[in-house]
Amino acid sequence: MLTCVTALLLLALVLALAWWGCGTRRARTPGPLPPGPTPLPLLGNLLQLESGRLDRALMELSGRWGPVFTVWLGPRPAVVLCSYAALRDALVLQADTFSGRGAMAVFERFTRRNGILFSNGQRWRTLRNFTLGALKEFGVGTRTIEERVLEEAVCLLDEFQATAGAPLNPRQLLDNAVANVICSVVFGHRYGYTDPEFRRLLDLFHDNFRIMSSRWGEIYNIFPSLLDWIPGPHHRIFGNFTELRVFISEQIQRHRQTRQPEVARDFIDCFLAQMDKEQQDPESHFQRETLVMTTHNLFFGGTETTSTTLRYGLLILVKYPEVAAKVQAELDAVVGRAHAPRLEDRARLPYTNAVLHEIQRFISVLPLGLPRALTRDAHLHGHFLPKSTFVIPLLASSHRDPTQFKDPDCFNPTNFLDDKGEFQSNDAFMPFALGKRMCLGAGLARSEIFLFLTAILQRFHLLPVGSPANIDLTPQCTGLGNVPPVFQLRLVARGGLSPATHTQ
Repeated sequence: MLTCVTALLLLALVLALAWWGCGTRRARTPGPLPPGPTPLPLLGNLLQLESGRLDRALMELSGRWGPVFTVWLGPRPAVVLCSYAALRDALVLQADTFSGRGAMAVFERFTRRNGILFSNGQRWRTLRNFTLGALKEFGVGTRTIEERVLEEAVCLLDEFQATAGAPLNPRQLLDNAVANVICSVVFGHRYGYTDPEFRRLLDLFHDNFRIMSSRWGEIYNIFPSLLDWIPGPHHRIFGNFTELRVFISEQIQRHRQTRQPEVARDFIDCFLAQMDKEQQDPESHFQRETLVMTTHNLFFGGTETTSTTLRYGLLILVKYPEVAAKVQAELDAVVGRAHAPRLEDRARLPYTNAVLHEIQRFISVLPLGLPRALTRDAHLHGHFLPKSTFVIPLLASSHRDPTQFKDPDCFNPTNFLDDKGEFQSNDAFMPFALGKRMCLGAGLARSEIFLFLTAILQRFHLLPVGSPANIDLTPQCTGLGNVPPVFQLRLVARGGLSPATHTQ
C-alpha cells in the first residue's frame, strides 16, 4: 500500500514531468560536486530518504560515500557534511567561506531574504553586528539577563506548584517562560501565563515548528511551486506567519508612538533609533520590513528551540529517574535549598552540567542545522566545492560520531565527565552550530537551559504518568527540528523548600 508521502511524491513527479516535458533533465549545478548516490530524474534521492528521519538516512549514506557527499533533494543538489571532522574543517577552519545562508523555500516565501537568519552579504553582516551589540546592551551575556531568567523561573515554578501534582503537559508553560525572557529584551515587557493573545502566538510558533519539521515541510522546501497547489497542513505555515507578522507590526507601531528617542527601552527602540539615523541613506539596511523580520527571527529563535530542549529534557529525566535523583542530590549538596541555583554554581555541579549537555547532544534539536551556501570556491576533504554550493551541515552527525562519544545512540551523561567525575567539554558538541552563523542567542539559551531545569529539579520530583519503561523518546517528527512526543508528567514538591525562600 502506498503511503501518503509516496503518493505525494508520485503526484509531484507526474506534475513535474508534465510541466517540464522531460523527466531526464537535471538542475544545472554550479560545477563538479562530491560523489553520492545516483539520483532519479526530478525526484533526486528522495526515495532513499523516505524514512522520515532525514538525519539518520543521511548518516547511513555517509557510511558508503564518506563524510562529504552529494545528495539530490528533488532537482537541487546539496553537499552534506557528516562527521565532527567535516563540520569542523568547514564551519570553523573555513568559517568565512561557509558563512552564506542556503535558501529554504518555506522561509524565503515569508522573509524574502530579509531579517538576520536568512539574509546574506553586507545586509547580514550589518544586522548581525548591530543585533549582537543591542542584545548585549539589554543584558544578554551579563548578570542582568540571569536575573531576568531567575525572576521568570519563580513565576514558572509557581505555575507548576498550582497543579498540585496533577498530570500536565508542560509545553505551554515552558513556552511562556522562555518566550518571556526574549520578550523582555525585544519588546521590553513580559506576558502573563494566562494571556490569551500571547498563548495564541506561542501556539502559532509551535505549530510552524512542528509542520516545518514534518515530511510536509521537507517536501515543500523541495517542490514549493508544486506544493502551493496541493492541499495539506503546509499551507497553515503561511497563515501562521501572517498572524505573527501582524502582532510584531502592532508592537512596532506602539513603540513608535510611545518611545523617547534619547532612551532605548528594548531592541525595537534601538532599531528604530538606527532607522532614524539612516533615514536619508537609500542603501540603509535599517528598514521597517527588516525590523519586522529580525524581530520575528529573534522571537522564534529565542523561544522554540530552547523550549523544545527543556521539554525534551524533562521527558528524558522522567524516563531516567536515577539520573534526575543524582542531579537533585548534587544540587542539594552544593547549592542547598535556601536559594535558587545560579550560573556561578555551574562549575561546582559537574554531574548536573554533564546531564544538561548530554540532553542537548542526545536530542540534537536542529539535527540538520540551517543550510549554508559557499561565499567562494573551496576545497574540503579532497573535494572541490564551487561558490554558491548549497550545504547541509548535519549537526546530529557530530553528536552521534562514535569517534567523539561512547555509545552515541544512548543517553549517557558520562560523555561529558572525565575519569575523576569532573565535567569535560567536547568540541564535537555543537547544538548551536559553529562558525560565523552560530546562533546569536547561544549564550542566552545555555543560561536558560541551566537555570530553568535546575530550578525545576531543585523544587520538584518529576513523576511519570505510567511506567518510565514505556516512555518512548523517539521524536514525534523530525526535519527542521526534532520535536518530542506529546507527554504528561506530574511535578510533586520536594520537602524543605517553600516558594517564599526560592526567590533571591
